[in-house]
Amino acid sequence: MCRDCEQVDRSTEAVKNLQSLSREADMGSTVRNTDVRQKDADRAVVVAVTSRAVFECGADDDEVYKVGAAFPLLQALQRVNERLLEENPAEALLFDVVLITTDRQQQQQSSSIISSTRHHGLEVSRFCFSSEEDFIESLLKNNVQLFLSTDGGEALQASQKGVLSALLDRQTASCPSEQLRVLFCGDAVIQPDTGPTPASRQAAQSFSAQLGEMRRKFSVFDSPLSIVMVTSRGGRESCCAALLALRSRGVSVDEAYCLAGAPRGPILSLLRPHFLLRDGFSSLDE
Repeated sequence: MCRDCEQVDRSTEAVKNLQSLSREADMGSTVRNTDVRQKDADRAVVVAVTSRAVFECGADDDEVYKVGAAFPLLQALQRVNERLLEENPAEALLFDVVLITTDRQQQQQSSSIISSTRHHGLEVSRFCFSSEEDFIESLLKNNVQLFLSTDGGEALQASQKGVLSALLDRQTASCPSEQLRVLFCGDAVIQPDTGPTPASRQAAQSFSAQLGEMRRKFSVFDSPLSIVMVTSRGGRESCCAALLALRSRGVSVDEAYCLAGAPRGPILSLLRPHFLLRDGFSSLDE
């Protein structure tokens, strides 16, 4: 078969896959992306991101959307996966990304969301189209271990149901795409919040352990995953206690900062983390 014929066949198959995905999406369910190799359900770390955080939806006739605040984050997650597979082609501990849409207008533009994902080269395993009332059930059904949204209400609601959640903001758009940077709140590690449910605290510890295991697969230098811890209150003793607590969860940090009451803003502007982790719900603006 000639090369041009092969390219036509691949293009035709891609169009058929897109049309099939779009038809299934209209049914309001979770749709597997047949263009992406599905991850090991027993080992993968499932991260759900809202489509409104990833894309800036345009007019109804737009086939491809502009990228949003969470785009560098998804690229960084993919970079970690790529490096893990470079180290071990049989690696199963990978990030498994789910794109969830709760906005009715965006659901009517499901084909544009799916084609935008393909156009921008994002490795999304599943598309979840859910109502605002039922999106928590969708997160639980997909075994989501971390939910990321630009809507504080959604993130808080998910954390109250035991799903570890973090709020993204406009600063996320300026974060690096070649390295995933995760920030731990050391104060919450040594003095857990009273608000989060036991389920959300357990989810935070489980996710932390998986993140630590991923980090250990890379060398000290040139790692696509960087883990940073910041303590805002207390002195050196508090920082050391937080480091020991994280180490007991299997997490070794790349950098640690003890602010001793100083404002957190300046150091965050230099670190540029993608999101903040603490028990339950978290925001970089806290």
